[in-house]
Amino acid sequence: MTNADPIRIVLADDEHLLRAALSALLPLDGTIEVVAQAENGADAVTVTLRHRPDVLVIDLEMPGMDGLEAIAAIRAERPEQRVLMLTRHARPGVLRRALKLGVLGFMSKGADPEDIAEVIRTLHTGRRWIAHDVLEASVVDDSPLTDREADALRETREGYSVKDIARRLHLAPGTVRNYLSSAMQKTRTATRHDAARAARDRGWL
Repeated sequence: MTNADPIRIVLADDEHLLRAALSALLPLDGTIEVVAQAENGADAVTVTLRHRPDVLVIDLEMPGMDGLEAIAAIRAERPEQRVLMLTRHARPGVLRRALKLGVLGFMSKGADPEDIAEVIRTLHTGRRWIAHDVLEASVVDDSPLTDREADALRETREGYSVKDIARRLHLAPGTVRNYLSSAMQKTRTATRHDAARAARDRGWL
């Protein structure tokens, strides 16, 4: 790859710090070039169709249009688009939907950037890659919570206010409240603190 053109990627993730870290670390060896970034699903669709990257690296859970919805919109216009999806909690239904949409790569957001870079290179050749930890989690995880709902509940367990959670997750307070409300419905609890305890007791956090 050293004498070839770098692999052009788009990074789409609503977590600014993670996106900034990957955009700085992935190009270090000269085989990968970040041509654009997006902080939500709608922007991911726009910049991907505009820049036509070799590989789209996209977060599963984002405000508004989520990763799967963005991928569906992109592949409707560009069916050849290669996609690496990053997630924290791969549930069976999510993995099945992603594979049906043509996602070639699926790995944890906590993976080492060097490993993510290697998977990007693998996907660029047309091969598929599903990380073992993601595959195992998708088989055993029966949590109905989305990644962001789980994130908000974890922060609730740490004692943070909605405003603090919004700041820590780089989300709007209203978005955090929506995630918490949905989590309360799924756990059949009356408060976000009860929801966090219930989710923890059930092994969902």
